[in-house]
This record gives sequence, structure tokens and C-alpha cells, in this order.
Amino acid sequence: MTAQENFDDKVLKAHKKHSGKIEIFGKVPILTNEDLLIYYTPGVAQVSLAIKNNISNSYEYTNRANTVAIVTDGSRVLGLGDIGPEAEMPVIEGKSLLFKKFGGIDAIPLAIRSTGEDDVVKFTKMLEPSVAAINVEDIKSPKVFNITKRLEEEMHIPVFHDDKDGTAIVARAALINALKLSKKRIDSAKIVINGAGSAGFGIANILHQSGASDIVVCDTHGAIYKNRTEDMNDFKEELAQYTNKNTVKGELQEVAEGADVIIGVSSKGAFSQEIINKMNDKPIVFALANPYPEISYHDAKSAGAFIIATGRSDTPNQVNNYIAFPGFFRGVLSSRARTITKEMIIAASDAIAKSVKKKQLSTDYIIPNISNPMDYTAMTVRIAISVAEAALKSGASSAPIDKTTVKKSIKEILRRYKKIEKYIDKFNKESSN
Repeated sequence: MTAQENFDDKVLKAHKKHSGKIEIFGKVPILTNEDLLIYYTPGVAQVSLAIKNNISNSYEYTNRANTVAIVTDGSRVLGLGDIGPEAEMPVIEGKSLLFKKFGGIDAIPLAIRSTGEDDVVKFTKMLEPSVAAINVEDIKSPKVFNITKRLEEEMHIPVFHDDKDGTAIVARAALINALKLSKKRIDSAKIVINGAGSAGFGIANILHQSGASDIVVCDTHGAIYKNRTEDMNDFKEELAQYTNKNTVKGELQEVAEGADVIIGVSSKGAFSQEIINKMNDKPIVFALANPYPEISYHDAKSAGAFIIATGRSDTPNQVNNYIAFPGFFRGVLSSRARTITKEMIIAASDAIAKSVKKKQLSTDYIIPNISNPMDYTAMTVRIAISVAEAALKSGASSAPIDKTTVKKSIKEILRRYKKIEKYIDKFNKESSN
């Protein structure tokens, strides 16, 4: 059995042993009859009436304020494609686990048996009374852009498109630090992005907002440019308006010549060593396709890449959404934001970049990762506070919560969750004896 086969077998056994990765666990004990009277009937009727009289009380008297729905149709799962809603569940369960572990957030994984745009929108809108925010995940592009746009317009709670905005937040943070090391500037660097789906669109957009002026986005037909007719849609047309200022044409290999940065959000094998050889000095290579990158870390290194990042945790510089979303949503929920603004997204990215201390910054450490729990936790709190502050400043927040209150809220939720974790560990040990 190969090392990969051994690992695959270990993964399957771990998931089977625990029947998945998450469960629902109560916050309060039911130990006496009075507990039952208070937390269930008849006492709960008073809570229902209080919410009936003022719907915003649902944020005070129920877990709604700390609940996120992860919504997907399973039409674009990792690098595996359209494998269906049941096969998507392990992915969004894992996401739910990270929401709880690092953000103290209860995220409910919901995979829908329909790939119709109207069905996804209708289903998601129906969830609004139960949750404080929506996380849209693993839905095929360009359909997902329409879905997200409609939800943002028609719902009264924040809607976050993680494949677009989550990837963009983390990739931008990593690139800020990579450019520091290469002594290059974002406003003069030539940046090529391979992949024009959700992630490629999100990264191009956030880099443009951050001052990047020389961006070229490629899809399977090569460079995207104004008035291109082949395989275009509204979102590629939008990209063409602010990227590829020199109307460069051709395949990725031609377009990437002389580039300072190439970012892959496409598929395994899309980058060759020859492409890296023809880039500018100190080339920065982000091969972010998951689970298998556009080029391996070692092949990119041997081709002369100065800095390499992938989406994998077994090589340095993992650029993955898990770095952002627990802290981002903690800030969203703690500030009671009504929507997601570009200021909140930029604030989260800046917080991640600044979480790497000057003395830590190196070609193999441009972004914090989970292997250093103290740094990762500190970063998550920094993201949450930055996002909450940005929500307040940009008018996205519906509650007058100041920085001190937000910080206290975050720390309290994380403290409470760690306390519950200890209780669960104790219970499991006692049960096994």
C-alpha cells in the first residue's frame, strides 16, 4: 500500500468511527423539573411571545445571533466538480467544525438536492428566521454569482460567498507579505490569474481595489480582454473592464511571460516549470487548486520560484479559506451586521497580513497557519475585531456595539466553547471506562 493509499484509508476510518465530525450540544443543563419548566414548556411560551412582539428579540433569546447556515448544491466541490449534495456533506461538516473550534460559531451544513438557481435562492431565503448569516459554498460558477447577488438583494442578513470572498481575503493577505519579501509593489507588479470562476473573480476584484494595475485573468481559452467573444459571460465581461489594460492575447504560457506573480485557482497541472522559468525575477507562485495544485511545491521550487503557496496543509504557505472565515464571521455576528461590505473584506485581509510579525516573515511563512495555535487564535481575534470595526464604520452594523464590547463578546464565546470542549472530553473519558 502506498503512502497516499495509507492516508486515504486513515481518513475514511476516522470519519466512519465518528459518523462525521459534528453534533448538537446544549448550552444549559436539564437536571431538575424547574430546568424543564424554564427551558421548555410552559416557560418557553413567554420567550415566543416576546419574540412575536419584537422579532429582533430572536437575537437575544435564541441562538440565532450565533448561527450561520452553510448552503450548497454540491455542484462544484473542491477540485472534484459536480459530485452531488451527499458527497458535499463531509466538506461542509468540516467547515462547520472549524467555525465552532476557532470562531465559537454554530454553523449548520445544508446541502440541497437541486442545482436550479431559483430553488437555491428560495430555500436559502426561507432560512432567514433561524440564522444570522449565510455562507454560500461550492456552487458552480457563473450560476453562483447570480444566486449570491439575489440573496444579497432579497435577504436582510449578511450573505458571504466564501469561494469568492474568502479565497480573495486570504490570497490578498499572502500576496501582501510575499511582495514585501520580494521588494515589489502591488501597483507595479504584473499579476496573472489562471481561473475565471468564483475564486479568480474574487481575487482579481480585491487586488484591483488594492491598487493592482496590471492584472490579466485567463480561463481555458486564454487571456480575457475587452470584446473577446469566445465563452464570455457577464462576470468575465466585468473582469475585462478593469483587467488586461494592454489587451494581451494568448494562452497562459504566453501571458505569464515576465509576470511577477501567477495565481492559480484552476486545476491540477495547469502550471509548468517552463512557465515559471519565463517569469520575472523572484517569481511568486500561488498554486491554489484543491486538493491537487496547478504545480507541486517542489516542482515550483526547483523551477526557480521565490515564494510558493498552495491550498494544501502539507507544504509551507497554505492559502486556504479556513484562515479567514471563523474570524470574519465572528466579527460579522458580534457587530450584528446586516450586510457584507468591501471595507469588511479588506479589513479582514489586512488583519491576516499583519498577523505575521516582521521577525516571522520568510519565504516559507507568509501567512499564519493552524500548526501554530497561539498565532492562529490571535489572528482570528484580530480579524473579528477588524471586521466588526469596519462594519460599524461602513454602516453595515445595525447595533451600536463599540470595539470593547465586540472584543469582550468574542473572548467570552471562545472561552465558553473551550469550557464545553473540556466537558465533552471528560464525558467521553467517563463513558469509555
